[in-house]
This record gives sequence, structure tokens and C-alpha cells, in this order.
Amino acid sequence: MNEPDAAQVAHAGALRMRARQRRFAPLLVLLALGVCIGAVDHNFFDPMNLARIAIAAAIPLTIALGGIFVIQLGSIDLSAEGVVAVAAITVSMLVENSYNEHHSGLWVLALAVAAGVVLGLVNGMLHVFLRIPSFITTLAVGFIASGIGTAWLSGNTIRVSDTALRSIAITRYLGMPLSVWIALLALGIAWWVHRHTLLGRHTLAIGGGEDLARLCGVRVGRVRIAVFALAGAFYGVAGILAVAQYGQGHAVIANGQLFVAITAIVVGGTSLAGGNGSPLNALVGTLIVVVLANGMVLLGVPPYVQRGIQGVLIIVAVTLVLDRSHRRIVK
Repeated sequence: MNEPDAAQVAHAGALRMRARQRRFAPLLVLLALGVCIGAVDHNFFDPMNLARIAIAAAIPLTIALGGIFVIQLGSIDLSAEGVVAVAAITVSMLVENSYNEHHSGLWVLALAVAAGVVLGLVNGMLHVFLRIPSFITTLAVGFIASGIGTAWLSGNTIRVSDTALRSIAITRYLGMPLSVWIALLALGIAWWVHRHTLLGRHTLAIGGGEDLARLCGVRVGRVRIAVFALAGAFYGVAGILAVAQYGQGHAVIANGQLFVAITAIVVGGTSLAGGNGSPLNALVGTLIVVVLANGMVLLGVPPYVQRGIQGVLIIVAVTLVLDRSHRRIVK
């Protein structure tokens, strides 16, 4: 066997260096963004403003943690807003509220997560058994879930007065609301599933090459269903956080959060083709999106300009983190 020559060794080293740079590019973008905004407006580093950033990141981060597992498969989940709405309405109707006389206590939080899991299972089974593309399946289930929420309340909004539930957004530990700590707990669970379970490893294997994963004995259909159910569980937690934060439940409570979550996943360095990424990528991406939005508010950027800047951010971030050196065809 021939020994590799100096040119081959140098080329391999260059490829490793570029891969390392792409891996840390989102974190460098986040740090540069914070430094630039803080240099222009020193209020950015005020502890109260940093707490606002953490609070604003809690819900989209929880949604992104569910969505990133689906994207690691090479699929996509567009049902998040509808699933979050159903979970939020489930909680709102069973705790002390303005709509009925129920006062079931905080055990109903488990029902919100269960509702998310059920809708996730529906996503997964329709996708696997009927062989419908995940884009179409989850888009349809999201619309159905939103329709269920609207019909359930007849278009009304439930005002939540349950003090125990509201305390999730009000009670602070080490300067941060309990909702932020719940989001960090969700991050820890997602990281553990990603790094230390067969589900996490098989998810990446399927995204990297489904045919090869199947030949290696991975039960692709079961993994896909389990991943969509897992994503639904995270959406259920996001529904709980939304009710606690806004003090109400309605069918459009999560409107706009899907865009933020998917943007965060992509900006964090996860490929939409699947096979890479981790929950930590979702965290960094979420912080980039939220810090940018917070900075634009501090700097007085008009709202109609902010979306355009976010679009530019997506293009720049994907350019930085996507390896295009081996892609002859881009679809």
C-alpha cells in the first residue's frame, strides 16, 4: 500500500481545518453579534436585558429542540405551531381560567405533553405508513391541529388565572424565570437523547444514509415515528411555557414561532439534508436569532426592516456553515 504523499496529507489537514471552522462558525457569529451590538448600545449587556433575551429564547428553543431531531433524519416538521396551540389550549382549559370552572392542578401539564406526543405519532405514522413526504404530512397535521384549537374555543381566547402555572414565568431563580430553567432542562434531555441513546445515534445514521442504515439493521420506520413523537413532546412543553408566559391560551398562540425555530436550526449549523447537528446547535442558533432581534429593537431598527435583516442572516449563516466543496448538484 502506497504511503500518502505530502500533498494528500496537506489536503486532508485543510479539510479538517475547514470542518472545524464550520463547526465553530455559529458560535463565533453569536459572539461577534453580541460584541457589535454591545459596542453600539451598552444597555445590551445590562442584566435585565440579558434576562429578556433568555426569556424570549425559551419557547423557540424548546420548539427547535424537537424540530432538530426531525431535521437530522433529513425530514422536516411544519406542524409545530398547531401542536403547541393544542397543548396550550389543553392546559388552559383544565387549570383555573375565565372559560370554565375547571381547576385540576398542575398534573394537567402532563396532558399537554401527551397531546404533543399523540400529534407527533400521527405525523410519524402518516409519513411512514402512507409514505407521504414529511413536508406535506406535517403541514397538514399542523393545519388540522390549528383548526381543532379554533373550533374547540370557537375562536375565543382563554384567560388563565392559575397562580401556580403563571409562577413558571414569574418565579425567579438566580435572576432567571423558572421557564428559562425548564427550557434548559429540555436542552439537557435533548442532548442526552442525542448523545447517549440508540434513538439519537440511529437518527443521525438515517439522515446520513437511509439505505445504509437499513442494511445495518436500523428499523427506519420505527425510528422515524419515535422521532416525530419526541418532537411532539417538546412542542407540548413549549405550549406550557407559552401559556405561563402569555397568561392565555388560543389557537394562534405560537404564530411566528416556527419561522424562528427553523431559522435557529439552520443558523446554528444543522444541515437540512440531515445527518448532522445537535441540540447545542439549536441553542446557539436560537440565541443568534433572539440576540439579533433584541439588538435591532435596542438600535431602533423599524419592524418592517427586521425581517429583511433576518433573511440576510439566514443566507450568510448557511454560506458559512454549509460544505459546498463536494456538492456538484444543489437542489
